[in-house]
Amino acid sequence: MKLGSRYLMSALAVASIAASGAVQAQLAFTEVAPWSSGSSVVAADWFELTNFGSSAVDITGWKVDDNSNSFGSSVSLVGITSIAPGESVIFIEGAAANANFVPKWFGGAAPAGLQIGRYSGSGIGLGTGGDALNLYAADGTLATRVDFGASPSAAPFATFDNSAGLSGVTLTTLSAVGVNGAFVAFAGGEIGSPGVVPEPGTWALMVGGMALLAGAARRRG
Repeated sequence: MKLGSRYLMSALAVASIAASGAVQAQLAFTEVAPWSSGSSVVAADWFELTNFGSSAVDITGWKVDDNSNSFGSSVSLVGITSIAPGESVIFIEGAAANANFVPKWFGGAAPAGLQIGRYSGSGIGLGTGGDALNLYAADGTLATRVDFGASPSAAPFATFDNSAGLSGVTLTTLSAVGVNGAFVAFAGGEIGSPGVVPEPGTWALMVGGMALLAGAARRRG
């Protein structure tokens, strides 16, 4: 998860959901690199999922689709079964683990605890001219989605940044060094913040605020 404005905006959204008693966990696409398959040594597109909720989310059997917007066309997320509160995880396109992602972004080793999964299958590919991501629970329920416009056509290649954790929006903001934890990849030339997580104190304040709002809503009910 990124630092900064993500917490204020996402806290308001999640607190609203918590106050209604609907759910205790919310996943969002917080970063997308649709240009990575053709403009990076990673040679595969990837995206980041973040849990803005107050409890872990079991994503066993969950799937992802692009702008066909269809559970029937979606492909499975593999390699990760649970996302903890405040955790950001990475999913990379491909049938096998990607050997280039960690050296490209982090050098010798990924940050401690970073989970990296994958997705693969026919009918899904993130287009550089604009596309979408849809996340489906195992029963086909749409959990979150985003659209995004055209990717950068020349270096520096920057990821789409959804630091606010919004759903149902079109992403246009690109990652910028020093903003929401974004940095230049270890090998240079690409900008993003894969797997960056919030400071523990910030996350605790956010969850505490959600709990207070939920309690106030129950007292009014």
